[in-house]
Formats: sequence, C-alpha cells, structure tokens
Amino acid sequence: MQPEISLMPDWLANICTWLALTPFSLTLQNVGWIVPAVQTVHILAIGVVISAVFMVNLRLMGILGVDQTLARVSARFLVVIWWTLPVLLATGAVLIIAEPARSLGSAAFQLKMVLLSLAIIVTLYCQHVLMRESVLAGRRSGPNTARMVAAVSLLLWIGIIFAGRWIAYAPGK
Repeated sequence: MQPEISLMPDWLANICTWLALTPFSLTLQNVGWIVPAVQTVHILAIGVVISAVFMVNLRLMGILGVDQTLARVSARFLVVIWWTLPVLLATGAVLIIAEPARSLGSAAFQLKMVLLSLAIIVTLYCQHVLMRESVLAGRRSGPNTARMVAAVSLLLWIGIIFAGRWIAYAPGK
C-alpha cells in the first residue's frame, strides 16, 4: 500500500517527492534485492545494539553481571553501541531514501526518531555521569537514580523497536 503524500504537509511532501525521484532512490526502488539486504543489516544491527543496551542497563540496575564492575561492563558493551549506531544510521538512511513518503510521513517513524534521540541522550548520560559515579563509589549496582535511568533507557529502546516495526503498518501521513 503506497502512502498518500497529499496527507502530508506540503513541505514534507515536496521533500519526499524530490527524494523519491533522485537517481539513488530510483535505483533502490528498481533493484529488488537492495532494500531487503539493507533491512537485514539494519535488523541485525538493532539486535546488536539492543543486546549491548540490555547488558549495560541490567548491570547498572544490579540484575545481571554483578560479578563484574560497571567499568568493565561499560567498556565492553558501550563501544558496541557506539560503533553500531552509525551502521543503523547508514542503513536507516538508505531505507528512507528508498521509500521517503513511507518513512518521513509516518507517525511511527517520527516517534521512533524522538525515542532514538532520547535514548542516545540517556545512554550518554549513563556513560558519562552515572557509571562514573557508581564506579567511583565501588557499588555492585548503580545508585537509585542510575537504576531509574537504566529502566527508562530500557523502555526507550523497547519503544524504538515497537515504533520501528510499526512503520510497516502505519502509512505515511
């Protein structure tokens, strides 16, 4: 089902139309294997990021990996998050370029981008503030604030997964 560009604001519809008519977008639209291959890489990268996010946050909450320091867990898994996010950005950009109206006009996509922005901010906060405080204090889990922030982070990333999946079913508006 093709989203109706006419339901979008004019400026967004114009951007989607222009983007859909670029040579790169036309190639993506006409070569049948590219989008599924990019989606596969995107989904695998999501799995990698989510696994790392869960490990860091569950350790910060004192639920898993309590036999390891927060510094060790964060050093091991935060690098995975930060190296995988550019892969997600690149593959996501390709998917947007392939079907701009479906993505950019979708409320689910817009929600996903808001949640992703918040999740990145929370992850940076965990990395630079809470974990350092917890490591310095020598705690087996983070302070109550850290636990709460970790729980919020988990909820944000779960929301990103749901919103991303919802894009396929929520037409662009």
